[in-house]
Amino acid sequence: MSGKAPKPSAIWAARQFFQGVNPRKLSVPDADLRGKWIVITGGNSGIGRESALQFAKWGANIILGCRPNPPPGEPQPDAVVQELQTAAKASGHENTKFEWWECDMSQFSSVETFGKRWLVTDRPLDILANNAGTGGGNSGKPRLTADGFEMLHQVNFISHVLLTLVLLPSLARAPEPRIICTTSNMQYLGIFDLTNANNGTASYPNNKLYFQTWLTELQARMAKNDKYDHIVIHGVHPGYAITNIWGSPDRDVFVKVASVAMHFVGITSQQGSLAIINAATSPEWSLQRSGGGGTFANRIWKAKPMPQAKDPGCRMKVWNFVGEELKLKEKGLLEGLDL
Repeated sequence: MSGKAPKPSAIWAARQFFQGVNPRKLSVPDADLRGKWIVITGGNSGIGRESALQFAKWGANIILGCRPNPPPGEPQPDAVVQELQTAAKASGHENTKFEWWECDMSQFSSVETFGKRWLVTDRPLDILANNAGTGGGNSGKPRLTADGFEMLHQVNFISHVLLTLVLLPSLARAPEPRIICTTSNMQYLGIFDLTNANNGTASYPNNKLYFQTWLTELQARMAKNDKYDHIVIHGVHPGYAITNIWGSPDRDVFVKVASVAMHFVGITSQQGSLAIINAATSPEWSLQRSGGGGTFANRIWKAKPMPQAKDPGCRMKVWNFVGEELKLKEKGLLEGLDL
């Protein structure tokens, strides 16, 4: 295990980052999702909503995890459920089910309640899309949640860790389960130093880096347990999609500049959603054909994550750091994930 985190050259990181600026219009093959159950956080807006619409057209049953009171400009969950029903019926799926449940990623109690509500259904979960997120977090002035963590650290990263581990037993019961995490090419701008996870400085890229690193470690741990060794997890960069994330309340200078740049290099939410859709359904992103999972996609193409995501020492540091923050061992959520 390495003692010092590997650090790529600035040139390499910049090259990888700008490869994410690809406005090419894409399409993905159809998939048959009849009988499948999918959970999507942040499913009422942006790329989450677009992913849900496509999944509905392919016959999936869907639970949207949403804030109960979305801000102005963000679609109401009830309206999106109606959109899903309409899209499914237009595609010949009359009996699929769609619901939205409260899942506020800024409150651990809401996330845990959501996860346990799913477990009570006693259904296997086929696809978990860890998609909810917020922007900002670059001012150096941490905006804290009620749980005491910096907002982006909790919403974009550790709440998804919590949800994933709560739902893992249900995912394990599906024949070919997949977990898709919206990480980002912004990870290439991140600095691997866990003292910055909660300090409100470059929180977005730093926590995207930590998320990609954590999910790679989770894949390695699942591979060593025959209860979980058929589950695959991927991180995806959706492209620089024009979504409401750029209108977050924490609009610092970086977000303001990025929102302007979106008008020149940004892609639509529908195009951004293809990263999630492809990783969730393509045979090429199955556990076996993806090379064992724990991988990263730049839109629909396999890409190299930051080197820390592949470094055992860095992965262990993130795993332990988050475990302590969330008290995962005390909650019993690390059973079967020991090395």
